[in-house]
Amino acid sequence: MPEYRRRHVPGGSYFFTVNLEDRESRLLVEQIDILRSAYHSVWKEHPFTTRAIVILPDHIHAVWTLPSGDADFSTRWKKIKARFSRAVHSRGLGYGIPLSPSRIRRGETGPWQRRFWEHTIRDQADLAHHVAYCHSNPVWHGLVSEPGDWPYSSIKRCKVGANPPDALGR
Repeated sequence: MPEYRRRHVPGGSYFFTVNLEDRESRLLVEQIDILRSAYHSVWKEHPFTTRAIVILPDHIHAVWTLPSGDADFSTRWKKIKARFSRAVHSRGLGYGIPLSPSRIRRGETGPWQRRFWEHTIRDQADLAHHVAYCHSNPVWHGLVSEPGDWPYSSIKRCKVGANPPDALGR
């Protein structure tokens, strides 16, 4: 089994990409209120600063800064994914994902890909680049013509260094 190496920097800033298994799905935007609730509940239990976030139909990009002395972003994503999955499942909304033998063996019945991608932010220029990447992503995917037109983005509420608890529109 491969060992995935992640760079854990206490109090560090990170860029994340978290995908659904079904890359044709629109589940994240169709169930945005469930995602907001899961995100917010984890944020309350395990605080972090949301520098930027964008929710697309089948994936999320986010830039977080963790509290000083804390480098555990994996637990936060695990809980967000699990709470969203349970809530969607409990409402009978389904996922539309055929389960492979590998997913069944691992007990993976939710809509998410098994892992997520993260990048440790190196400096202010890297932070600015990844915040801009988040906000521009809906344009690159052809969802809107201007970044500010996408409703599931922090572009109107966040600036580099901001810490709004309503980064998802709460």
